[in-house]
Amino acid sequence: MMDKEPGIAGEYIYLDCASTSLLRPACVAEAVCEALGRFGSDGRGAHDASLLASRTVYRTRQKISDMFGLGDPSRVVFTSGATESLNIVISGLLRPGTHAVSTVLEHNSVLRPLYLQESRGAALSLVGCDVNGSVSPSDIEEMIRPETVLVACTHVSNVTGNRTDLQAIGEICRRKGVLFLVDAAQSAGFYPIDMREMKIDLLCFSGHKGLMAPQGIGCLLVREGITIPPLKVGGTGVQSFSRSHPTEMPTALEAGTLNGHGIAGLFAALQYIENTGIDAIREKAGELAGRFLKGIRNTQGVTIYGDMDEQDRAPIVSLNLAGCDSSEISDILERRYRIYTRAGAHCAPLLHESLGTREQGAVRFSFSHLNTREEADRAIAAIRELAGEKR
Repeated sequence: MMDKEPGIAGEYIYLDCASTSLLRPACVAEAVCEALGRFGSDGRGAHDASLLASRTVYRTRQKISDMFGLGDPSRVVFTSGATESLNIVISGLLRPGTHAVSTVLEHNSVLRPLYLQESRGAALSLVGCDVNGSVSPSDIEEMIRPETVLVACTHVSNVTGNRTDLQAIGEICRRKGVLFLVDAAQSAGFYPIDMREMKIDLLCFSGHKGLMAPQGIGCLLVREGITIPPLKVGGTGVQSFSRSHPTEMPTALEAGTLNGHGIAGLFAALQYIENTGIDAIREKAGELAGRFLKGIRNTQGVTIYGDMDEQDRAPIVSLNLAGCDSSEISDILERRYRIYTRAGAHCAPLLHESLGTREQGAVRFSFSHLNTREEADRAIAAIRELAGEKR
């Protein structure tokens, strides 16, 4: 189960898993197809098709609550992805006169909602990183002030694969009485995350990356005791004659018809992760990324970004060849070698500015446990060959 033929039916090598998990277990597609043929709308009727959808929605909430140490399935909110989840939190909690702390590691799905609230009167402080793209929890603590209501940071950088120390930051936030928001888009499904143990108040992630679910489904997990105004209001299937949107969770943050088909795929993916073992998945993907990294690390003309000495890094390796534009290299990898990567700024502008790659961008290789050693070796050979040509 942990190895397969290169690429999809041998056609290409997919090393862009940090964008979306094209490599998925078959059970996910099977669950989505079954749901398409059998599901009605969750909470919109008492017939079998509606009840089947409702049961799947509930058991998926339960599994997510258990997996991430939330402790209450009613606090699991389904969204379209991490971007919507982050917008709900940031727009709901920041007001004129409040203050938020974030970092230069962040994806635009964190930065742009923060900038929007800053333009409306909230204050924002951004913590810098070191030369390897890592952030110090003590630097975050120094930015917290009396009017700070929120610290927002990524768990894993989508550019470098570096991890932030959630435990340390969570303890700082809890001690300071500040809410801790974590963007786990790149870590959910790879690393164990326990919200209670790590003192995480709000956790956001998409289903389509490490969790290997379909696109268009994500989650916001809200610790008990936290109330967030809804980003959108509308139909819920309950309290239909009230002019006000229901305040009970999770309905309070779930206006409209849920993506039941995506939730069915997410449940199947969660079961696969549970059966396979998250440690086994992480170790296999990490082994492949490590193999690739070792194979190119000393290649002349290759620059690699991130903390290469960090243990148990996320399976992401970003690099550049000499002074070549990253998009040019990514295009060559696709056309000549049939290797799919992601080039450019990766929606993380401040980190690229910090790394000195604003103009060049970087070529990102991101691995799944469903990739193979042969695929990693072919990627190594391609980079070595290109580096020789560009010298």
